[in-house]
Amino acid sequence: MQYLRTLIVDDEPGMRLGIQKALSKYIMRLPDVNEEIGFVIDLAETGEEAIEKINANRPDILLLDYKLPSMSGLEVLEQVTSKDSEMVTIMITAYASLETAVTAIKRGAFDFLAKPFEPAELKKTIAKAAQNLILARHIRKLEQEKRQVRFQFISVLGHELKSPLNAVEGYLNIMNERVSGNDLSAYQQMISRSLLRINGMRKMIADLLDLTRIESGQKKRDLAKHDIIPIVRIAMETALPSAQAKGIRVNLHSPSSIEMNCDPGEIEIVLNNLISNAVKYNRDNGQVDIDIWNEENKVTIAVKDTGVGMTPEESSKLFSEFLRIKNEKTRNIMGSGLGLSIVKKVATLYEGNVTVTSTPDVGSVFTIVLNANTYPSTENDSK
Repeated sequence: MQYLRTLIVDDEPGMRLGIQKALSKYIMRLPDVNEEIGFVIDLAETGEEAIEKINANRPDILLLDYKLPSMSGLEVLEQVTSKDSEMVTIMITAYASLETAVTAIKRGAFDFLAKPFEPAELKKTIAKAAQNLILARHIRKLEQEKRQVRFQFISVLGHELKSPLNAVEGYLNIMNERVSGNDLSAYQQMISRSLLRINGMRKMIADLLDLTRIESGQKKRDLAKHDIIPIVRIAMETALPSAQAKGIRVNLHSPSSIEMNCDPGEIEIVLNNLISNAVKYNRDNGQVDIDIWNEENKVTIAVKDTGVGMTPEESSKLFSEFLRIKNEKTRNIMGSGLGLSIVKKVATLYEGNVTVTSTPDVGSVFTIVLNANTYPSTENDSK
């Protein structure tokens, strides 16, 4: 439970103690942020005492009497209000008027409470002030987290692009300076490696675009009934050149047809990532087995390889953005580190999930389960 420091400023002892009694055991709940809020009460009799206490330890909520002995509540408010303050002020007065309320709000007050008032009215006003304060804090926290995520994202992106750019630049400088003479064939390996690096960066950009479109909700979804087996075969054909280069067999185990309500482009993204990874991280002359079945309106796709595998610790880190398992066996394998995070986000769109089981030097099995009857939300329909 979260406690809000509350300072009650009033020259009438009965009013101070009455408010203290009403609020000291009052607990309110904020369902929006799933929090319970309590109040820690402090008291002040004069404006000068209030200013001293506020400057020493600024409260979260200030209940401030409009008419005090030596200075008005508005004068107190004027001295303690600051732009960076979170303090929420509620003015209390027996001289309620529209003009007074407007003046108080202009000076920074959040709300106005006219004497006499019932405990229920007090609690309602306090609850509104507390909710405003807590929600404002949560918004600021989310904005800070968003800025931090953006900073980390850009930092990792810069790091991932820096290495291939440096490599390509290095090769170009060598060729520009004719370090190996004027025979073009002497530079063929450098040209091939540069093209490979450029393809890797192009893949990263494509993955980034897929990721941002999915996360932002701006990707237009074309959900309809489709047979996904032809999509699987296209993904297998896409991976075939890489598989043949390593002598890897890619096998499909599935019924002749499996229908589900889906966006073919999203299913293709999933299959391309899973099958290409199964080939990329496989051993020479290995095997990839793709098992697909439909049971109780759930389509399951399992992609098994005979590759390098992972430890349980490495497996637990997968599906995060820009995360690639780097060890002696994978150090020279290129990738964006975004593919599996995209697969996970697509699975979420289909009320499903993706998991992995893996054994070092034996291989891995990636399993994605999708709802076969996914329909667009009302929000997507309106776009």
